[in-house]
Amino acid sequence: MIVTGRACDEETAVEQSMKETAVEVRAVYRTFEAEVAPVRALRGADLTVTAGEFVAVMGPSGCGKSTLLNLIAGLDVPDEGEVFVAGESLRGKDANDLARMRRTHIGIVFQFFNLLEGMTVQENVVMPALIAGVKRKAAETRARDLLDLLGLPDKAKAAPTTLSGGQRQRLAIARALANRPTVLLADEPTGALDSDGGDEILELFRRLHDDSGQTIVLITHDQPVADAASRLVRMRDGRVVDDGSAGATGIAVSVNASE
Repeated sequence: MIVTGRACDEETAVEQSMKETAVEVRAVYRTFEAEVAPVRALRGADLTVTAGEFVAVMGPSGCGKSTLLNLIAGLDVPDEGEVFVAGESLRGKDANDLARMRRTHIGIVFQFFNLLEGMTVQENVVMPALIAGVKRKAAETRARDLLDLLGLPDKAKAAPTTLSGGQRQRLAIARALANRPTVLLADEPTGALDSDGGDEILELFRRLHDDSGQTIVLITHDQPVADAASRLVRMRDGRVVDDGSAGATGIAVSVNASE
């Protein structure tokens, strides 16, 4: 088959666009059955995150932002719509396929750390790499590098229980970065910290984004936390009402974080 120059250019542009898109959520719906009435968590949500962006998704409690994060992470599946991570559709993947996708593309930072308390600080960072099939020596080298980057080199042999809240969250971030994820997802990462600890974590996210181009999607209901990102996406009632893009045509809706 002969491909014309124009067709070839268009094909290259499409391929490049797919490579540059870290996350794409298309018209996603998710409803949870409840005792009184179904909860419509997502009602046609759309979101695109370009590789290298630092995006904050903000909205009041119950707006669907954590459900959106779980769908991106492959921890849940939509009732309708489609989710793509690094150009790969998650539709139809079984639990094993989704676990493999997470090991390759996703790092998750939780509000309450979710550390392995029976292991040392370094072992917490080594473990995800070992599960992904990395040889122990390489996994330990990566763990030491991350602990150094995140200001915890002297805590490698310590137990997580001896760390402060800010140090525990830095350890959780190191663990999330162990496999060099395409996207770092953070669900209310400062929610369990005092103001100083929260500021420390936000500064760390900014450094990861500015210095290494890490793609970050951060979920929050707090405006000062959202201000750390370079792009702010607002959600309300299960939809993205302002995607924060230049020239966005979405309807901007005032979001009261105290709701």
